[in-house]
Amino acid sequence: MKYDVILFDADDTLFDYGMAESHALSNAFLHVGMPTGAEDYAASYQEINHALWRDLEQGKISSAALRVERFNRLFAANALELDPEAFSEAYLRFLGEGTFLIQGAIELCEELAGCRLAIITNGIKEVQTSRIQGSPLSGTFEQIIISEEAGCQKPETGIFDYAFAKLGISDKEKVLIVGDSLTSDIQGGINYGIDTCWFNPLGKENTSGVQPKYEIRVLSELLDIVGKTTDLQ
Repeated sequence: MKYDVILFDADDTLFDYGMAESHALSNAFLHVGMPTGAEDYAASYQEINHALWRDLEQGKISSAALRVERFNRLFAANALELDPEAFSEAYLRFLGEGTFLIQGAIELCEELAGCRLAIITNGIKEVQTSRIQGSPLSGTFEQIIISEEAGCQKPETGIFDYAFAKLGISDKEKVLIVGDSLTSDIQGGINYGIDTCWFNPLGKENTSGVQPKYEIRVLSELLDIVGKTTDLQ
């Protein structure tokens, strides 16, 4: 096979983050007695949260601060008298239950059993660990590299140094990173000098200037890139 080690992003690559986020937000608002809260404020939350995660990628905020700051901003913007720290704790607890997978993720990982598989994710350690270990993919990955534990995040080269050390590897030519984010996964792989594969299921136009080596629309297409033949459709 062309690649020995596959580094998978987690959210929106193998795991359905949208479903996990919806589950967490709905249950967190239910927890504070606001059964329509998620419906009422999801769009506002997503805008705020996405902006803060971009700031995290750029080193402008820490993951610890992000946990609460997104709810500080959400509640201030919508004049909600809620405790952001308590709400964040409930939200993260429910987010950790979000083990929903992208279609084809289980089958892909089964077909790639001959490769060394690892997760490399920007995220909160207890949440990501809970989601991965609670999913059907538990036990699939040799290492789960989480930015909060590594002390740096994609696209920084430091998290790749951390991953390579954990995996005990040094040959970049046999490593491929697969992810949905051009600015995080793909730029990170380019920065580190490893091959990249952009998972783009919606066929979004790439206007970022970041050029992945490969692009796929469905997960099973990765098998041809890795050099593994299969009957998967």
